[in-house]
Amino acid sequence: MSLIVQKYGGTSVGTIERIQAVADRIAKNYRSGHQLVVAVSAMSGDTNRLIDLAGQIDQNPSSREMDVLVSTGEQVTIALLCMALNKIGIEARSYTGGQVRILTDNAHGKARIREIDGHRIQQDLDDGRVVVVAGFQGIDDQGNITTLGRGGSDTTAVALAAALKADECQIYTDVDGVYTTDPRVVANARKLDKITFEEMLEMASQGSKVLQIRSVEFAGKYNVPLRVMSSFAEGSGTLISLEENEQMEKPVVSGIAFNRDEAKLTIRGIPDQPGVAFKVLGAVSDANIEIDVIVQNVAKDNSASITFTVHRNDLPAAEKLLRQIAADLGAQEVDANADIAKISIVGVGMRSHAGVAAKMFEVLANEGINIQLITTSEIKITVVVEERYLELAVRSLHSGFNLDTSDS
Repeated sequence: MSLIVQKYGGTSVGTIERIQAVADRIAKNYRSGHQLVVAVSAMSGDTNRLIDLAGQIDQNPSSREMDVLVSTGEQVTIALLCMALNKIGIEARSYTGGQVRILTDNAHGKARIREIDGHRIQQDLDDGRVVVVAGFQGIDDQGNITTLGRGGSDTTAVALAAALKADECQIYTDVDGVYTTDPRVVANARKLDKITFEEMLEMASQGSKVLQIRSVEFAGKYNVPLRVMSSFAEGSGTLISLEENEQMEKPVVSGIAFNRDEAKLTIRGIPDQPGVAFKVLGAVSDANIEIDVIVQNVAKDNSASITFTVHRNDLPAAEKLLRQIAADLGAQEVDANADIAKISIVGVGMRSHAGVAAKMFEVLANEGINIQLITTSEIKITVVVEERYLELAVRSLHSGFNLDTSDS
């Protein structure tokens, strides 16, 4: 008998019919002999509805009261799912995050899990029940309801799997696995049977929307095998684990991630001396603006330029701040550009293969695509290009690295 933690997102439980379909899927797994803990999100649209209600009263409500409000969405889902399971003969019991005692810090709206008390869940499992837990929420030391922020239900599921030492954590969503790239951009994108935590973390951080970064980090830290599966179709999905592909000598690049939400800023003509980069980037970071790609260059006249990217929504604030910094440092100019996109090729096979970057640059050059910025890690190469070339670049790289074939 294996212990499996499953997570179902808002679209998977968006209607009564879908909740009943989820109950049928859980029942099938239960009757196959598995112990099951299920984490669920609020029904699709419910959280936004609750946020809108709050906005009708106060545009800047207390973060504590917002957590109390938005956490009720998951409470509805866990009760309905247990009712559906009980009706088809599967004994199930629901728990809020506080009832399980998912203990978090007190950062309302973006709390982090400190520990989980698995005793009540384990007792129910031993008694033959399916346990259904509200995702996205916990409590702090004072008993206040907290929410975990974006991707919170995924994080809840992975944390439960880690605490209970589950054999696998299955994330059910509206896609049937992790693909070599977005199938909406590349029609022949291929579903991956396996991928490593490292690769998935890089792909998630570079724009892949299948899993949230936080849940992948958690799974990697505690070595919880993750499987991404579809709620609406049968299939084995994609397994994310520590284990590398047995045929790692063959695949060099596992996937291509991209992000359209980037903007680029450049400050030119600043002094080339110690501490200048900190004065520029430290001030931007202190303004709670997240910086991504960074490149610094030094000219013959001993002046320097720094180019970096931020989220496009942060561009106005970042540009305003950078112009203030430029005035203080006596810089020559500041440029801002929102018409860019970031593309990354990812693969653990890069560690043992030379010439991957050269191949990437050759493919883009053949299409007449100019590279504005380049950054690398051990298993990733990222470039910034004009946004209008994004889809052409992704399709060309996908073909250039033979990702549309199973033996790539």
